[in-house]
Amino acid sequence: MGLFDSLFGKKMQCPSCGAEGAKQLGERILCPNPACPYFDVSLGRKGTSLPSRGNFSPVRPLDIRYKNFQGVDRRFTADASTAQRRKNHIVVQVTPTGERISLARERIQNLDEIEAALPERVERGQDWPTPRERQVLAYHKQHKTTSPLYEKVRAKYPDW
Repeated sequence: MGLFDSLFGKKMQCPSCGAEGAKQLGERILCPNPACPYFDVSLGRKGTSLPSRGNFSPVRPLDIRYKNFQGVDRRFTADASTAQRRKNHIVVQVTPTGERISLARERIQNLDEIEAALPERVERGQDWPTPRERQVLAYHKQHKTTSPLYEKVRAKYPDW
């Protein structure tokens, strides 16, 4: 037994779930695993709490219900004007810090509301760009260049 074990609690493996970093204070066991019956908030989730400081306020508030990879339900308030589709994710700027986060579409529980709030890339009833037009748009957007063909296609699809 160490000199300070009685003061700070002895670090050990939890007898219930086997998680490392559990503490024993007398007869009491404190575990960092949130799924354990001996879970203690003071041990777990250090450094992973949500930031509570910031002054970002959304112009068009959008409430997002999300279930993370651990199965924990989360709620985010985001700015709908900053929302973008990126492959299978939605990228938004959230309150209170204004930080941009990426959320997997299959885990968003109110995806229909979020999809309706996203800006349309083409107008309703308008055809999508052909593969060649998409290639030209993507190339010039990535390289920040221009060409007569790009200008012509860009005039046809201004929000692409």
